[in-house]
Amino acid sequence: MDQPIKTGLLAFGMSGRIFHAPFLNANPAFSLDAIVERNTKKARQFYPEIKSYDTIDELINDPTLELIVVNTPNFAHFDHAKAALQAGKHVLIEKPIAPTSAEAKVLFDLGREVNREVLVYQNRRWDSDVMAVKQVLETGKLGKIVEVHFRYDRWRPEIGPKVFKETPMPASGLLYDLGPHLIDQTLDLFGKPLSFTKTLGNFRLKTEVPDYAFLHLKYAEGMNVFLYASMLVAKALPGFVLHGSRGSFIKQRSDTQEAQLDQGMSPLAVGFGVEEEGMQGELTYINPETEKMETEWVPSLKGNFMGIFDAVHQTIRHKKPFPITEDDIITQLSIIE
Repeated sequence: MDQPIKTGLLAFGMSGRIFHAPFLNANPAFSLDAIVERNTKKARQFYPEIKSYDTIDELINDPTLELIVVNTPNFAHFDHAKAALQAGKHVLIEKPIAPTSAEAKVLFDLGREVNREVLVYQNRRWDSDVMAVKQVLETGKLGKIVEVHFRYDRWRPEIGPKVFKETPMPASGLLYDLGPHLIDQTLDLFGKPLSFTKTLGNFRLKTEVPDYAFLHLKYAEGMNVFLYASMLVAKALPGFVLHGSRGSFIKQRSDTQEAQLDQGMSPLAVGFGVEEEGMQGELTYINPETEKMETEWVPSLKGNFMGIFDAVHQTIRHKKPFPITEDDIITQLSIIE
């Protein structure tokens, strides 16, 4: 039995409370030992034994910790991850790992230099809807893929309260917020594109940063992938649309994990990650036996954010390759920056 990985969180805001702490606490491969809370001390309400530090430097220099989760504002990821690596810690870094691909490379090189893992938290590979898309692709029922549309639609016309997302500074704006998810899902399913084009827009009243993004990624044999993110979509379109030589697949974004975690559901609960009824994907394809068009409804697997923590454990303790590779991250940031 492996020793639990003693872990510290750099913040207990939304990402720490929802996306990290519940999994680190529930997964026996980890020990959630410490957290930074600069102002209000809330973590002990949920985790009575946790150490609560006032500053990031105090936590990073805690000699008992092996892994630091860097979930501070986007512009600070690079500096905090670098400091943690220099203190001899492994790092799990929220997306985006850094504002630029050059800075990301510095972190990966430093990780090799100090013999510590640099891991990037791209949890949306484990969304139920994304796993449904992967399932359908693996069946081959769509034939040769010709056209793909992935999108994140939101209706948020007001300027949000998070200054680091809404103010012109490194890694701010919608493309740095949702772009890493869209691009990572695409790289996971289809690999690196041959070329890309990008369009950004500022449309909300008084916005200072892009709130619309459109990417066109071109692949071999003419396959096109179109990625969209917008803060001004009042009625969301399907999040996944794929067309191939033998059929099409259409699926709403329907993963429930974030909402369930926000409501306090444990990742170990029976219904965790299960989509609501009626959210199945629609697969329309030519049956190879009858050569007639058929339609079937494809239920998703359970969403499984725990999967990325299992991968972190396997990489740190057993040196197994992490599924989100350095090349994935450098490619992602080369497209975004």
